[in-house]
Amino acid sequence: MSKFCPSLMCVDFSKLETELKQLEAAGVDMFHIDVMDGNFVPNFALGIEDIKAVSKLTTLPYDVHLMVSNPTPYIEKFAQLGCQIIYVHVETLIHLHRTLKQIKSTGVKVGLAINPGTSLCVLEDVLDLIDVVLIMSVNPGFAGQPFIFNSIDRIKRLSRMIKERQSNTSIAIDGAINADIIEKLSPYVEYFILGTAGLFINGKPYQQTLNELRHLV
Repeated sequence: MSKFCPSLMCVDFSKLETELKQLEAAGVDMFHIDVMDGNFVPNFALGIEDIKAVSKLTTLPYDVHLMVSNPTPYIEKFAQLGCQIIYVHVETLIHLHRTLKQIKSTGVKVGLAINPGTSLCVLEDVLDLIDVVLIMSVNPGFAGQPFIFNSIDRIKRLSRMIKERQSNTSIAIDGAINADIIEKLSPYVEYFILGTAGLFINGKPYQQTLNELRHLV
């Protein structure tokens, strides 16, 4: 069953509690929290204090997407914040296997994110350690970018790889996800990360949008 996970970098943080309650009432499944360092991606986004605030205001699960150049020293700290999944980027890791094992040792689900231009081949020898692969369908860093349509083929190829290896790994996708993409990819994707293309649409109630998206999966 596909899950809908709003990206909290798209909410109005001056009304954080109200935004979270409205999203909860609309029936979202999990919150997605982007952490950006201005180095690995050309933008700054949420940090530890923001995650602490979210954890106090919701009972829904949330994940953390570390778009930072050197995530390894911070994994223990983020795991202690109560997140369900920690995503690290394959492009940032020198010792990929070691870092994935480190996440697993914390008891948090292991997430590995991969950029549009990175070959899926890098996943082959570590797939057994990954709970969720996050396919980026835009270049990470900013909301509002166009969807990279090669991502559809990448999702299907990744799904075949998972089945061939009889792995329990799930698939997530993040970047310009709209209703059309959800309808095409719902047989393959468990976690849809929703931003300005799919959920945070000016003037449209979250409840109405989520109801429409639910009918597509």
